[in-house]
Amino acid sequence: MQNPRILVAPLDWGLGHVTRCIPIVNELISRGCEVWIGAEGQALKLLQEEIPGVRFLPLTGYRIFYHNAKQNFTVTLLKQLPKIWSAIRKEHGWLNQILQQHHFDAVISDNRYGLWSKKTLSVFITHQINIRSGLGSVTDAVLRGLHYRLINKFGECWIPDYEGVYNIAGKLSHGTHISFRTKYIGLLSRMQCLPAIIKYDIAIILSGPEPRRSIWENRLLSMLHSFTGKVLLVRGLPAESEQLPPLKGVTIVDFLPAAALNIAIQSSEWVICRSGYSSVMDLLRLKHKAILVPTPGQTEQEYLATQLHDKGIFYTVKEELLSLEKHLQEAGTFPFDFTGMPENDYILKKQIDDLLHVIKKRAKMMSLS
Repeated sequence: MQNPRILVAPLDWGLGHVTRCIPIVNELISRGCEVWIGAEGQALKLLQEEIPGVRFLPLTGYRIFYHNAKQNFTVTLLKQLPKIWSAIRKEHGWLNQILQQHHFDAVISDNRYGLWSKKTLSVFITHQINIRSGLGSVTDAVLRGLHYRLINKFGECWIPDYEGVYNIAGKLSHGTHISFRTKYIGLLSRMQCLPAIIKYDIAIILSGPEPRRSIWENRLLSMLHSFTGKVLLVRGLPAESEQLPPLKGVTIVDFLPAAALNIAIQSSEWVICRSGYSSVMDLLRLKHKAILVPTPGQTEQEYLATQLHDKGIFYTVKEELLSLEKHLQEAGTFPFDFTGMPENDYILKKQIDDLLHVIKKRAKMMSLS
């Protein structure tokens, strides 16, 4: 058979879903696969910079927005369900048309519920098996049932975490009574431990959808006016954006590609960032000290930050309570205990092996039919 042709499509909710797909894409390319990517906007721009030469297909995102207020994000999300459901139906129709043109051997969807088809292998990626809405157990059960029903349409569900005691996401990624095929594929990160000299006291790495990203940025800028250390501020904006005025002691960059971000983190004594899952995986790969500040009202980030703090892995503080001097001092006595966390990528490699084996087997059966 020819080299397997595989479509990879990440959700356009911040850039975390995009960045965690990059190790998967690189692994597929290393096996000789013909990889195509479905994306738009900032996600598309980032992937074009990180993986030159890969083919792209324009795919409209869900375009989820955050509310300005610090309310529970689940409420804001529920209000957008009609729009999200419409996007799911449209992307499902889009996939059926694309399959007629390009005949993909597999489709790997990171949290895009409509990208499944009986005509090809369909894989769904998520680290959140158990939804925590913050609205009570009844709401959680209803949302979990809908979540499971949608995932069941896919052939497999890949979970970027470890099975067992030394896991990352706790109850988010581990559950009982799961009817669909789940496979834990380990930690997904573009980072690698490299030698570096400390240049900055803090690297502040912004991420997430608007308007929360800008609200967080403005709050941090007001704090940095009185901070005396050296700071690197990475705004998390791969597309062109309005420039910030210079600030003494602060190096401001809109965006850093993976290799440069890797060095920037390791060249900083501390990292301050959101507790988004992809950011957490990058920090775990580098075993780097960090202060996690969950997005207000986003229950997934709040749960993840709390459980990593309780495990002694990362220090955590709420956005409205953050004081740079005070919490850097408090974090100085925090354990940052990374013992027990696996360090290699063999789980992902094995999963890609299994996927390619199934593709080859299906192709052979079709040729005989």
